Amino acid sequence: MITVRHSEFSDLAAIKAIFEQEHAYSNTLQLPYQSSELWEKRLTSCSDNHINLVALIDDQVVGQLSLQVMDRPRRKHVATLGMGVSSAHRGKGVGSELLRAATDLADNWLNIRRMELEVYKTNEVAIALYQKHGFVEEGVMRDYAFTHGEYVDALMMARLRR
Repeated sequence: MITVRHSEFSDLAAIKAIFEQEHAYSNTLQLPYQSSELWEKRLTSCSDNHINLVALIDDQVVGQLSLQVMDRPRRKHVATLGMGVSSAHRGKGVGSELLRAATDLADNWLNIRRMELEVYKTNEVAIALYQKHGFVEEGVMRDYAFTHGEYVDALMMARLRR
């Protein structure tokens, strides 16, 4: 059974371990070899507009999702998200549970009209997951990021609350 909750300081090592996996840093803007201090800062210096969720299986953190609500006056109806799932638990519904929790928060508690994200065009598994949860492609950002020695395109995807 997968449970989702807000991250705690004690989750730091497990979250860092997810993003140290090659598939995670290759498919996000994370760099390999990031310090514990950097991850500690990310998890502890968040404002009320930054929500970090974790997914657990048998009390083990197996996924993380960050939801950042925009604080600019004309974009307060928007939140961006990013996520990662442990390689040992990919394809088991972890990403879906994290997205379900994030969309529930956005729709029912935060009054978010628009959720948006960027995803590398080559990350077909993630694209399919986002589409399953109502995200649609809005455009292609060419040469968006540098990974594995080359530039990759990214899709801009968004989900509008019904």
